[in-house]
Amino acid sequence: MDDDYPFLRHEFLHALEASGAATPETGWTPFHLGLWQAKTLVGVMPCYLKTHSSGEYVFDWAWADAWERAGGRYYPKMLTAIPFTPAPGPRLSLAPHIPMDSAMKTVAASWERSGLSSWHLLFAEEAEVDAWQRARPNLIPRDGVQFQWQDAGFGDFDGFLAAMTSRRRKEIRRERRRVAEQGIRLERLTGNEIDRQALEHFYRCYQITYLERGRQGYLNFAFFQYLLESMAESLVLVRAYLDRQPIAAALCLRGSRTLYGRYWGSEVMADCLHFEACYYQGIEHCLNNGLTCFDPGTQGEHKLTRGFAPRKLQSLHYIADTRLEAGVARFCEEERRHLDAYRQQARQALPFRDDQRSRDKP
Repeated sequence: MDDDYPFLRHEFLHALEASGAATPETGWTPFHLGLWQAKTLVGVMPCYLKTHSSGEYVFDWAWADAWERAGGRYYPKMLTAIPFTPAPGPRLSLAPHIPMDSAMKTVAASWERSGLSSWHLLFAEEAEVDAWQRARPNLIPRDGVQFQWQDAGFGDFDGFLAAMTSRRRKEIRRERRRVAEQGIRLERLTGNEIDRQALEHFYRCYQITYLERGRQGYLNFAFFQYLLESMAESLVLVRAYLDRQPIAAALCLRGSRTLYGRYWGSEVMADCLHFEACYYQGIEHCLNNGLTCFDPGTQGEHKLTRGFAPRKLQSLHYIADTRLEAGVARFCEEERRHLDAYRQQARQALPFRDDQRSRDKP
């Protein structure tokens, strides 16, 4: 298994189920796939039977609505993804001697015989998407966009800023200075430095983010407690203080090369605090610890001007009925053309100098 990806670890998936976040009661029935060679387990892939499309971040509500209005039954559907986690990474983990193409054909045969309306592979890494498309050419690709930071040999945060245009460099320094001028200081805690009190404060902040939108967060405190107990070495907690009192927190997970920013919340309204806690602290942590990529989470064009480049993502979709399949394929092709143009435009908004921009690959 790729040691850069914490979300496929047994501890993370177990935390989702043991805490009650991903269960039949919440519309996530675990249906994980195991591949066996005689009595030896040689492959695993997370799968869920879904009775809705919440918590996925690749939206197919319109497909479901259209199919059910036409008399079909869209749910339950089969989903291969990490619940509530739009972070690209591996989905099918195989023993080294198992050919990927043959494993994928075996997997595909299982859901083609299932009688379900569809199977959806979300946020898989690029090499895996390519392999699936070779093994099963009838899968429909759907494009997406996220914004990620990549280390281009910056050295430290000042080196990162030096690669930017003068105007943007000054604006980021002003944003960081503005946080300090409000009397706010930040610290980063890792692993066993994160105690229960810090976790409880983080969780209170996390729930505030959702309550502001009029709903509860997908994840409960038990989930985060499981993470702290079973994979603390993968956790990075950014805490903000005002007058020695914690006021905001952002929780990240890390692999060997990548930092993943996932959860955030604040008890106060403070100018530029979100940018500092969720972006600049993460970039600094990467530069200080030899991590080369920072995935700060889904959405947010405001990430562009802070050095996060657009990255093309793909999901793959198997639709059992040929009529629905044709409509979905047309939709995804039209959407792809718009997203291609959007990514090109977004790259022009990156704040790097021309000599640095030329080094940045699409």
